[in-house]
Amino acid sequence: MKLLFFLLFFLLLPFKVMALEEAIYKTVYQNDIYQIRNYGDRLAIQVNYTNEGGGFRRLFNYISGSNIDSIKINMTTPAIQSNENGSMIMQFLLPSIFTEKNAPAPTDKNLKLKVIKQGYYAVIKYSGRLSDKNFDKHKGILINNLLKDNIEILSPSIRATYNAPFTLPFLRRNEVMFLVAWKDS
Repeated sequence: MKLLFFLLFFLLLPFKVMALEEAIYKTVYQNDIYQIRNYGDRLAIQVNYTNEGGGFRRLFNYISGSNIDSIKINMTTPAIQSNENGSMIMQFLLPSIFTEKNAPAPTDKNLKLKVIKQGYYAVIKYSGRLSDKNFDKHKGILINNLLKDNIEILSPSIRATYNAPFTLPFLRRNEVMFLVAWKDS
């Protein structure tokens, strides 16, 4: 029993030590299946890509110092992926200390700084593997519930991931998100 306790302690230790800044939001509605969150404007570094590894590597290089100021930037959560008009997009949110004016410009011509405007997002959380099958399952659940509740979806699906790739699947925090039409009461 002690061995199990110590094993779990050391498995979970890195998650407490590596606290990352998370995008700030206000939950404006919640039921047993999903939440509606109000996010303010957020600054992101973004890349359009054709293969998943290439998008991540380019963004990781940017925050690792491959930018015009050669500064390292702290990782934040979530990492965001979407498919808009047939183009795959990956974004890393920048820490809140950065604005369009003080964020280092990318040296990679394929990267762009982008302000993600304030909006309401319907969100369903899930754990497990980062497979398309798991994502599509939860995307379907969210779509069906939003349609049932007469909530208009305004964007393609968004995949938000919060954990490092080596995180055990049952400890992962993943989300499916959609920008939605919502009137805050």
